[in-house]
Amino acid sequence: MAYLDELTGIPSRRALREDLMKLGNKYVIAMVDIDFFKKFNDKYGHDIGDDVLKLVASNLVQVTGGGKAFRYGGEEFTILFPGKSINDVIPHLENLRDQVSKSGYTRKSSKAQRSKSKGGNSSQLFVTISMGVCEKNSKYKYHNDVMKGADKALYRAKKKGRNCVSK
Repeated sequence: MAYLDELTGIPSRRALREDLMKLGNKYVIAMVDIDFFKKFNDKYGHDIGDDVLKLVASNLVQVTGGGKAFRYGGEEFTILFPGKSINDVIPHLENLRDQVSKSGYTRKSSKAQRSKSKGGNSSQLFVTISMGVCEKNSKYKYHNDVMKGADKALYRAKKKGRNCVSK
C-alpha cells in the first residue's frame, strides 16, 4: 500500500492515519483546501489542475513550525503539528497561505493562443488556499474529533471569504 501520494509525492492519507496514532497529548491539525479548485480544473483542464496540485503540495511540505503535510484527497491536504498549540502554529500557517498565493504556475500557451495574442508564450496562474485549524483539548479529545474540528474551521474560513486561516 502506498504511503506516498502518487501525484504529489507527499505522504498520503494512509501515512497520516499512522502518524495520528503516534501523536501525544498536545498537537494541532490543519485541514487545507485549494479555493475554487473545481472551477479552476473545469477552466484549465485536469493536466494543469494536476500540476497545480503538485505546486501547492511543494509549498505545503515547506511549512515551518514543525508541521508535516499530507495529501488527504482531491484538493484537500492535512498538516500535523505534534507538540504544538494553535497559537504556536497560526503564524506558520499564515506565512504558508501567503506563500501559496504568490506561487504562480507558468502555463504555456498553445500555438493558436500565441498567434491570437501576438505576445509571449506563457502566462501565470495563481490559486489560494483556505485552512481550518484545531488543537487537541478537553472538547476535542481524540484525533477524529480534532480532525472534525479542523474541518469545521475550514468551512468557517470558506464562509469568511477564503484565502484565510480559521480556528
